[in-house]
Amino acid sequence: MIRLSNVKVPLGYDEKALLRLAEAKLNARGRVECVRIAKKSVDARDKGDVHFVMALDVLLRGDEQAVLARLPRGAQAAPVKPEPSLRSFPEARFERRPLVAGLGPAGLFAAYTLAKNGAKPIVVERGQDVVRRALAVESFWAGGAFNPRSNVQFGEGGAGAFSDGKLTTGISDPRCALALRILCDCGAPEEILYLAKPHIGTDRLPGVVKNLREKIVALGGEVRFETRLADLEIEDGHLAAAVLESADGARETLPADALILAVGHSARDTFEMLHALGVNMERKPFSLGARIEHSQRMIDRSQYGAAASHPALGAADYKLSVKLPNGRSAYTFCMCPGGTVVAAASEAGGVVTNGMSAFARDGKNANSALLVGVEPDDFGGSDPLAGVRFQRRWEQAAFRLGGGDYRAPAQRVGDFLQGVRSAGCGDVEPTYRPGVTYTGLDECLPGFVTETMRLALQKMDRQLSGFAAPGALLTGVETRSSSPLRILRGPDGQASLAGLYPCGEGAGYAGGILSAAVDGMRQAEALLAARSAAAD
Repeated sequence: MIRLSNVKVPLGYDEKALLRLAEAKLNARGRVECVRIAKKSVDARDKGDVHFVMALDVLLRGDEQAVLARLPRGAQAAPVKPEPSLRSFPEARFERRPLVAGLGPAGLFAAYTLAKNGAKPIVVERGQDVVRRALAVESFWAGGAFNPRSNVQFGEGGAGAFSDGKLTTGISDPRCALALRILCDCGAPEEILYLAKPHIGTDRLPGVVKNLREKIVALGGEVRFETRLADLEIEDGHLAAAVLESADGARETLPADALILAVGHSARDTFEMLHALGVNMERKPFSLGARIEHSQRMIDRSQYGAAASHPALGAADYKLSVKLPNGRSAYTFCMCPGGTVVAAASEAGGVVTNGMSAFARDGKNANSALLVGVEPDDFGGSDPLAGVRFQRRWEQAAFRLGGGDYRAPAQRVGDFLQGVRSAGCGDVEPTYRPGVTYTGLDECLPGFVTETMRLALQKMDRQLSGFAAPGALLTGVETRSSSPLRILRGPDGQASLAGLYPCGEGAGYAGGILSAAVDGMRQAEALLAARSAAAD
């Protein structure tokens, strides 16, 4: 099979059009047996000529090497490389079953990698399974009680289960393709294998997550929901046992000499426990800001021009970043086309926002985080938990400003730029539930953040027309784009506590669903490699 790269394809293409393009590019008329899309992206740089750019995998009748040899120098065609496969560690031996704490992307893929190698992991997750968790989250959004153990941050699927389900990443690792294939095998749409900006959608993610968990169990793994990692026992500098706590407060000490820690960026009690045990951690930069909402129709027009209504395009997205005269930077993050702003608190008495989209991305609003970088020197305090305290301070301020009932403070962009409180919404109605309180965001964000956001809005409006429209809406606060600390680990993947393998977003080594999944696989491989070496 031959891969053709950088093929320009019109918006209204069909299968026959792809076949003809492949024949022309390869000068192989009548020899193309089938064509499969390998990569697909939108090129909208010229609003008068919006089109797709694809890589096509082409199966030919006859000698493919002879066809390649006849192509002119510089032709973007090459044999298709084989897909990566999961690494095997047949010599790995475990006297005690390895533990995995957390069932977000990192924990799921770490557990799956262990289970595929016969390690039969025990997985503990403080939250509920994804079905019951979704019911609890929906109840909270509808005005019900907040559950600190199972919410948008905690539970099967992790924080990514209530998001756009984005699978984009800046890392280059063959495990990315493998992770996407595993997700497809668990029910994710096939298009995630080839789209430049793949996503699953919050409505389809629960089924995919459940299927992956069931694969782990079928391979001998065990999953314990509503079970929190409460403490660790250490002997001679090595992990000896994990103390687990159930929802009713009952504790169990489970002997363990290997633990993959995949607890996510909001497991603050776990960070505190590890710090008290002397596990080496360090402060790390993160970001603060708010969610910004626009009409999705406006975003479509700004990005696609006259082609915005073409059914092949779907809802447009954007990604903006600016450097500013005050020496700081701002950027948009986790853009959710046709989505909603969601309540994502993990602690009582705090307001946290995030964004979410269904697979169809057919909501009337678009939203993204508008974030400002925060450096350790901004925190105050030198210990590893200083960033956690900084986050909590502004989340609690937002809770008070919103009214003390998990409503979020909101402000029209026009009012924000003028420094006056809002009395209501403008063109864009808020999607956040359980509701918003119109006010001013200066009271729930640091001054340097709001100053930078004001500068950024005006500059970003030149990149995306309408971004700083007066009727757009800001809802605060967004504090959980990444972990505020990093749990240090050595070349063998272990923390300063032998037997502890931190991974994913919470440990400070990932920044999204796919990168967290890859890091979980990587850390499981490190553990399996160590046990294989010990068996020699």
